[in-house]
Amino acid sequence: MGLGKTIQAIAVAYFYKEEWPLLIVVPSSLRYPWTEELEKWIPELEPEEINIIMSKTDIGRISTSRVTVLGYGLITTDAETLINALSSQNFQVVIVDESHYMKSRTAARSKLLLPLVQRARRAILLTGTPALGRPEELFMQIEALFPQKFGTWIEYAKRYCNAHIRYFGKRRQWDYRGASNLGELHQLLSNIMIRRLKSEVLSQLPPKVRQRIPFDLPPAAVKELNASFEEWQKLMRAPNSGATETVMGLITSMFKQTAIAKAGAVKDYIKMLLQNESLKFLVFAHHLNMLQACTEAAIENKARYIRIDGSVPSSERIHLVNQFQKDPNTRVAILSIQAAGQGLTFTAASHVVFAELYWDPGHIKQAEDRAHRIGQCSSVNIHYLIANGTLDSLMWAMLNRKAQVTGSTLNGRKERLQATEDDKEKWGFLQFAEAWTPSDSCEELSKDAVFTHFEKERQHDIRSFFSPKPKKRQLEASCDESEAFKETTVVASDPRAVAASDNKNGFGSEPKRWKSLGTKDHSSALEGRPSLQARSMDDVHEVASPLISPAPPKKGWQCAFCTFINNSVLPYCEMCENPQGRTAGPSHTQEDNKNESVGSQENTSKNGQASLACVKPLPEQPAPEQLPNSKEETLKNEKEDRLTSQAGNEQLNNSGTLPVWETFMFCASRNTDRIHLYTKDGKPMSCNFIPLDIKLDLWEDLPASFQLKQNRSLILRFVREWTSLTAMKQKVIRKSGRLFHSPLLALEEITKQQARENSAKRYITKEDVATASMNKVKADGGHIRLIARESRTQDPSKEKLDRACVPSLKPCPADPTVEPTSSKGYIQAVDKEGRPLCLRCQQPTCQPEQGLSAWDSRFCSQKCQEEFWIRSSNSYLRAQVFATEHGVCQLCRVNAHELFLRVRDAPKSQRKNLLDAAWTAKLPLEQLNEMLRDPAEGHFWQVDHVKPVYEGGGQCSLDNLQTLCTVCHKERTAQQAKERVQARRRSLALKHGSDITRFLVKK
Repeated sequence: MGLGKTIQAIAVAYFYKEEWPLLIVVPSSLRYPWTEELEKWIPELEPEEINIIMSKTDIGRISTSRVTVLGYGLITTDAETLINALSSQNFQVVIVDESHYMKSRTAARSKLLLPLVQRARRAILLTGTPALGRPEELFMQIEALFPQKFGTWIEYAKRYCNAHIRYFGKRRQWDYRGASNLGELHQLLSNIMIRRLKSEVLSQLPPKVRQRIPFDLPPAAVKELNASFEEWQKLMRAPNSGATETVMGLITSMFKQTAIAKAGAVKDYIKMLLQNESLKFLVFAHHLNMLQACTEAAIENKARYIRIDGSVPSSERIHLVNQFQKDPNTRVAILSIQAAGQGLTFTAASHVVFAELYWDPGHIKQAEDRAHRIGQCSSVNIHYLIANGTLDSLMWAMLNRKAQVTGSTLNGRKERLQATEDDKEKWGFLQFAEAWTPSDSCEELSKDAVFTHFEKERQHDIRSFFSPKPKKRQLEASCDESEAFKETTVVASDPRAVAASDNKNGFGSEPKRWKSLGTKDHSSALEGRPSLQARSMDDVHEVASPLISPAPPKKGWQCAFCTFINNSVLPYCEMCENPQGRTAGPSHTQEDNKNESVGSQENTSKNGQASLACVKPLPEQPAPEQLPNSKEETLKNEKEDRLTSQAGNEQLNNSGTLPVWETFMFCASRNTDRIHLYTKDGKPMSCNFIPLDIKLDLWEDLPASFQLKQNRSLILRFVREWTSLTAMKQKVIRKSGRLFHSPLLALEEITKQQARENSAKRYITKEDVATASMNKVKADGGHIRLIARESRTQDPSKEKLDRACVPSLKPCPADPTVEPTSSKGYIQAVDKEGRPLCLRCQQPTCQPEQGLSAWDSRFCSQKCQEEFWIRSSNSYLRAQVFATEHGVCQLCRVNAHELFLRVRDAPKSQRKNLLDAAWTAKLPLEQLNEMLRDPAEGHFWQVDHVKPVYEGGGQCSLDNLQTLCTVCHKERTAQQAKERVQARRRSLALKHGSDITRFLVKK
């Protein structure tokens, strides 16, 4: 693990690119990382040539894409449409990542994937742990590459798995769980398997040090576990061992009881590690109870953390990994062994803690190497917390036995989890840890743990005038405010929005402002929003100064056109592109520092530009949207002046060999953060970059021609415009897949071309679909049918109706007088040729001979399916907006989702303190107490329409949606209610105001 299998597989596949199309099968959580690596290492691949399959019916682009990325989770028995489409494509090159996923001979995943690999001309299987614990797990992987090379399954099992007959009661069954002739198996595997060890190819990698930390538990914590041990021993001593299911169920129960018994000690151990403020570490566990206990330890220590378990979406996992890798304030990653134990990189951590063990050494080693891999600069310390007298002791011995088997099979030598046992007395404090009990969701909160009317209305209580000021709480609020400031700077993707939000929050308007914040409640920081229009330009520079990282003093020159102060190294004005030769002379005389890189100068100027944007907030089209035309018009005229002023003699000499470009076209990738470059004629340049890397002055992804500043200036201008857009607007451009010169102009064109559906209804209902289908049939002919999701337990006759193809359905007349019944499904139109029509656009979805089930023929494309669910499903809509904005309020920039996770995972007794110190303190009493009892996402952030529903913004696409925290959403809703009342009054005044005769009519 961690030696670069991905890039090697990409290189081998690229060698055979003439034989493509290429199929890549990966775990679902690794689809986007693999796409990122493909675009990075094969830049000649255009964004449209890579297809990520998103659902079991997403087959539209399989036949036209050069590379198809498929997740294991979609390879199921009910994905007949997808499997048939993959089989008909006839992939000649196949990569299977983490190939131990197909270890089971009986799993449907292995049976469906096996023929796809066998039919390919080139196949590569990648895994760091081919056998997790037994030789039987190798057979399906060998069979995929070399059928019958080791004989049939029975022959293989008898030779290498020590297969023998075993009786379970009166039942006779073969047992394949053993191991035999491992030396011979290793020799045969060496002919078909490339096995690379870190000790052989990466000797410069710092060592990995394993350490066992044994500790005793108090008798009260293991009381229930001891009873289960006694029951297990009775079952094992019984002469009739036929109750296998009972034994396995009891062992599973003991595994969970061990986790609960040692949870208190694990919490204390994590708190001890958190005392070292410079330490970043990983905590692996299996049970949700243990993950919850570890999370509570981080919350009680007020440490920022991330948590990845099975409930976290795949796209959000990449965001959390980046947060842990890049944010120094994120100290601990709490990870599930199965959900986050493979495919992810956490090299920012130097310690790995196993709060629990797992059943096989393969998963343990995979989890260890999340930190111990390429890119790690320090030694990795692995700590195993072993509770004496629990199942841990038995599992540790079992792990070492299995490690010897896998080591002999794969590496040709016996191996074990070599871990030094630390001094028991050193960790003696763990045996005095307080017992941890899982919190019950139905448990009632105590009176001290909820908000009361007295606490909410204390500002109106005269006794508060005589009470002393809570100094301690003021300090905590001040710390929380500063922490919130740090979090917004990490999360915000738009520097202008960051600067604007900080000004709104009142941060940094003057030096004394920082001190005054500590004497106010945390909510007041978001409440006080002075009018930015009233501030002068000098005030704005004062506001922006604390936000910009302190740069060393430099000489500057003042632009004669816009009076902006630029760095002396820049040849043209950052604001208006005016060349330096037309300046009015330098206005600032400061110390010169020529060692500063161009990237940091760009960042400084961009931050200054962001602060200027705060002076005049524009609603929809920012000021830069008016500039691209003038920029492009003056670019050619001023090109020679720029070359003369900004390029030295050496660069002028190099310009003869390196091409100089007048302009570029860009295309934003749908699935990654990369931007692909094209010439002005639309020809691909086979290179791409990440805008964030350019902001950090990292140009390694671009060729040598971009060392010329005239070429760099084009990229820098694009990055400035791109980062000025919100994340949602960037996503709109990415989804369009179009080529463009300026992202601002591209967004404007996309907005104009989109058919604006003015609807005062929030969602599309089944009745709306039925009405549209019936109108289509009345206009063009055909018939309608009722389609519903297939149920495995329904009546066979009904199953035949639902699963039938279009021609075999009994036509239903489209009688306008009969109200359609669609409570059990959707009313779908079928044209005269028997083709079902899309529920979204009323276009044909498939041909009758394709044999699709009725439910799979609802939509004509993945795009229509996404747009339909966005307009009809609140949960899907929230998930799509969250994938883009990650629960960050687009007005005040607070990370509302992170607060939700902290409150949800915190003990109930501490939730009140978290809410009282956060921005939620100004919410109503009933809502606060509901957050305490049963916190949900909807209590903390909402998805709001930019254009309100009552103005026709309903049933909209993603570009009309934004994330708002509950406080901002409440304020905006109240403001919209006032506007609606005023509009109603104006309409009544216009209707009756001109007619004065009604006042003369006798009532």
